[in-house]
Order: sequence, then structure tokens, then C-alpha cells
Amino acid sequence: MRSHQHPAARIALGFVIPILLLALWQVQAEAGGARALAFVPLASIGAAFAELAKSGQLLGDALSTTSRALTGLLLGASAGIAVGTLMGLSRPIERSIGPLYHAIRQVPLLGWLPLIGLWIGNGEAAKLLIVGLAAFYPTVLNTYEGLIQGERRHADVAHLFGFSSVQTFLHVLLPGALPLILTGLSQAIAFAWIATIGTELLLGAGAGLGAAMSLAQAQQRMDVILVEIAVTGLIGFTLNSLFAALRRHALRWQPV
Repeated sequence: MRSHQHPAARIALGFVIPILLLALWQVQAEAGGARALAFVPLASIGAAFAELAKSGQLLGDALSTTSRALTGLLLGASAGIAVGTLMGLSRPIERSIGPLYHAIRQVPLLGWLPLIGLWIGNGEAAKLLIVGLAAFYPTVLNTYEGLIQGERRHADVAHLFGFSSVQTFLHVLLPGALPLILTGLSQAIAFAWIATIGTELLLGAGAGLGAAMSLAQAQQRMDVILVEIAVTGLIGFTLNSLFAALRRHALRWQPV
């Protein structure tokens, strides 16, 4: 059972473990020897952050990665909702597309990289395709499940009241499927963000947080790597939190 804590107390509680981890990190950094190489002092990380922020590189990398993730998310999620809707509304389409969809989604995203590289190279299109696929799979599955799990009796009642197929979809089936569709979008955001960083790490060239991490690794700049990782986590957390708030607002009619 969840306790009803004050919002400020919940926020403060969320900082406890990160602060403890930072303190432990600093202790290891000050231990000297091999540990000093593995754990960069917090002051050095702060200096690297200031250096990257002042030069504008950090903002540029963050904007490039966020733009890439949102573009791939938009393309993949739109296609995923459309395909999931077709599969959920039409049994012949579900039978023709379903087996291929379930077989393809078993292939890890990184497993597509060699084939995509041969088809369209390793440029921006390849990155967007991988990110789009990451968003496509969960939106198809959740949209499809949301539609087929809807209360069929409600659709039958709508039919008795003379609703057209479009009216039944818009006023009965779609509202019933909305919670799962939004769940699919929530998963798509997380997968798209992870896929964006992964493609930037593996495909390299160009701006982006992942590409900056790869370059910093080659330069043995652990302080820069840690800054890019922290910014990656912060942006991903922010995107998920914003969508969670949007989801709660959209589903405010649901009983808690």
C-alpha cells in the first residue's frame, strides 16, 4: 500500500540515494591509485560540464539527440498506431500482417544495423529508421491489444443505436483502447531514446550525445563521458515525466 507523503517529502526522498552515491564516488576518487583513474573527482566532472556548456557543445549535442529521438518517435509511433489499428479492426489484416510483425520484432534492433547499413548507409536516415523501429513495435502491440480487449458489448450497443463504423470507432473503441495506446507510447518514448543514443554510439559521425561519448572515449576523457551520460539520463527522465503527466491528464476520467 502506498503511503500519502507530502510532495516535498517525496522529492527529497528521491535525492537521498543519488547524494549517497555521489558521496561514495568522491570517496573512491580521493582514495588514490587505480581508483583515482576509474573514479574521476566530482570537481573535474563539474569543470568538464562548465567547459562543454560554455562552448555550446553540450547544448548542441542535447538538441541534436532530442530532435533525432522525437523525429524517429513521431514516424515510428504514427506508423505503429496505424498498423495496430488496422490489425485490431480487421481480422484478415491481422492474419496477414500479424505473423510477419511478431517474427520481425524478435530481431534485436542492433541486428538490423548491418542490413540497414548496406541499404541506406550509416547516415541520418539509418539512425532515424532504427529509432523509428524502436517506437514502432510497442505502439503496434499496445494499440492492437487495446482494440481487441475493448468491451465488445459496448460496440454492440452502439450498433443497436445506429452508430456507423466510424462513429463506433471514434466514440466507443478508441476511448476504450486509449489507456493501452498511451502505455505503448510511453514505452515507445523510452525505447526511442535508448535507440537514439545507441545508434549515435555505433554509427558515430555527426552531433549528438552518443557521438560525443564515443569521441570522449577515444580521447580518454572520462569526465566528458560522465557529463554526457548525466545529461542523457536527465533528458530521458524529463521526457518520460512530461509524457506521464500528459497521460494522467488524458486519462483523468479513469478511477484511481
